[in-house]
Amino acid sequence: MNTIKTMNLEPKTIENADAISSQILQTTQKKLGLIPNMYLGMANNTALLDGYVSAYNSFRANSGFSPQEQEVIFLSIAFENGCEYCMAAHSFVGDNMTKVPVEVTNAIRDNVEIPHEKFKALSLFSRAVTLKRGLPSQTDINDFIKAGYNENHILGVIAGVGIKTMSNYFNHIFNTPVDDAFKSRVWKKH
Repeated sequence: MNTIKTMNLEPKTIENADAISSQILQTTQKKLGLIPNMYLGMANNTALLDGYVSAYNSFRANSGFSPQEQEVIFLSIAFENGCEYCMAAHSFVGDNMTKVPVEVTNAIRDNVEIPHEKFKALSLFSRAVTLKRGLPSQTDINDFIKAGYNENHILGVIAGVGIKTMSNYFNHIFNTPVDDAFKSRVWKKH
């Protein structure tokens, strides 16, 4: 197995990031009251930070999913990709901001059956799209549709996979430390 050498990317700050990244960091600070470590690292490349934040904000506003469903998607993708940072962050967001039932977030984190049929179908489809690199089976699609979703929701899951691919890959390569705010939901890949 290949081991990635820990990278020594210096986190940027509002003061030393370029103008676009600095503005994104300022906006994030005002909105969340903190700037996640992932954003500080991504700020080294404005295309990555701007692309991620723009897609993330659009997904939150336009995906066709409720905030709870959005967290189920993000957690399911992060689980499938084994992203410890995003699992902690989205578990925290699910618990404290979007109010996903903790038994749902825990089921995703623990890779056990989700005790909510629609969230279960959403999680399974999000995982299938991720695991199969955008080639879900017809059965995967049919099961998702039977659960009450539609073709537009398939597009929304694709958007979620794109967003989480950017963040999960960044966090894998640069070994982003989990923020203190998310430490109550630290998760380790098994």
